[in-house]
Amino acid sequence: MATKKSKSSKKPTKVNTTKPKSAAKTAKKPELEAPKTEKVEKTEVKKSCFKGFFARKYEEKESILTVFKNPKFYGALLGEVFGTMLIALLIFSLWPIGLAWGQYSNANIAIYALAVIAIIASVYALSGACLNPLVTVGMMSTRRMSVIRGIMYIIAEIIGAWFGWLVINAFHLAGGETAMDAPAMAAIGENGFWIVTMVELVGAIIIGFFFARALNFKRSVFTFAAVATGGILLAYIVGFIVSAAYLGLNNNFVMNPSVALMLQIFPTQGEGFGEILGGICQALSIYAIFPMIGGVVGFYLSDFIGRLADEK
Repeated sequence: MATKKSKSSKKPTKVNTTKPKSAAKTAKKPELEAPKTEKVEKTEVKKSCFKGFFARKYEEKESILTVFKNPKFYGALLGEVFGTMLIALLIFSLWPIGLAWGQYSNANIAIYALAVIAIIASVYALSGACLNPLVTVGMMSTRRMSVIRGIMYIIAEIIGAWFGWLVINAFHLAGGETAMDAPAMAAIGENGFWIVTMVELVGAIIIGFFFARALNFKRSVFTFAAVATGGILLAYIVGFIVSAAYLGLNNNFVMNPSVALMLQIFPTQGEGFGEILGGICQALSIYAIFPMIGGVVGFYLSDFIGRLADEK
């Protein structure tokens, strides 16, 4: 009889084995609830579409202490100089047959478009092919480019436009002709200041917007160059129509501050120093300050619309 009782005493040990199974089931419950928290996080990201709108988009390591140590930076500067020189040569060469200054034709516009696409595509791998101070300022303001790089780019673009002016005048002098005369861009009259300024401003907004949109196609160089060139052509066509057909003005816009500085926009004569200084300030505001403001507006307009459309 004692042996039977010892066998029955072992039965409670079998009951205790069921407890770990229930503990295992309860441990698995938090794993099933995990996807719910992920959905909440995704909805929060969609609501804050403007988060990081002003965030830095260039390399954090780039500063005034490091940028000059990078050999690629000097290649980028030379690319901006050479590319802007080609743009200036193109404008100065086509100016006598009437592309950029008043009389224009479909053939001249096609030639200009193909040439600009080729220039942008060839320089893009070197520097990003800004080739225009208003584009460079737009890149800096939206933090796509560091301030020190942007300042050096603007200096390179002015030097490039100056080289283009020297080359085109050298060909004129070599052919026995006099130096190329610049269009009378400063002769806008007393009431033409805001008219020409608005033409420059609207054109700069268009150029800045299209260049910012073109940055979405960085992997396809041809597409990038085509979109950027389309913005330049659209800005020029709007300038042609508004200034010539509606305002009766010609030779009064360029939408590129570096090229405009080569076109003798600064007055050299006046009744006194105050008048000359006033003319210089007027020319700078029309052909440099307001176009760069327009470039900033165009870049931010592109970013704002892209964020509203939840563009990735």
